Amino acid sequence: MSQKATAIDKAKTIILKQGGIIRTQEAIKQGIHPRTLYQLRDSGELEQLSRGVYKLREGKPLEHPDIVTVAIRVPKGVICLVSALSFHEMTTQVPHAVSVALEKGAEQPRIDFPPVTVFRFSSACFSAGIETHMLDGVSVRIYSPEKTLVDCFKFRNTIGMDVVLEALKLYQQRKQKDLNVLMDHAKTCRVASVMMPYLEATL
Repeated sequence: MSQKATAIDKAKTIILKQGGIIRTQEAIKQGIHPRTLYQLRDSGELEQLSRGVYKLREGKPLEHPDIVTVAIRVPKGVICLVSALSFHEMTTQVPHAVSVALEKGAEQPRIDFPPVTVFRFSSACFSAGIETHMLDGVSVRIYSPEKTLVDCFKFRNTIGMDVVLEALKLYQQRKQKDLNVLMDHAKTCRVASVMMPYLEATL
């Protein structure tokens, strides 16, 4: 076996161990030469998901390609609002961009693809209700159903009240819901007084 073939096989093994997706800097850290990475890309064996994020074509298709790519590219972010609603099956909307929360003052992500909409949160509101889910072998931070609903009320003028009310209705149909946690998040994010009339009218 030639040295070139060995390097490519070794690289593919490393990438498969990472769930079939890898960032350029992680690849280099794991001992893959940039030249080997670009050979795999140029041969079509590696698919570029976003700048510096690659997926092995021989791996199984991704179920959540956009969310996973954003989680890799924006590690300090949390998937929020319509993207989180979609993940929790609390909307019939199809997200046109990945909604990602960042703490106020955090650096603006430089990401060309997939499309991303950034929402800024205060420190207390940002850190509340974060869940970690393994999607396509990647650890992804997503707000819980309760926190997502609170965020929808907070950003109701941005996403539209029709989206918020549908989310509330679908949340109430869930078997697993926690109204105490919901109200705790509402107080943290200062929307309890806004939410209460809607909750009282529908409960």
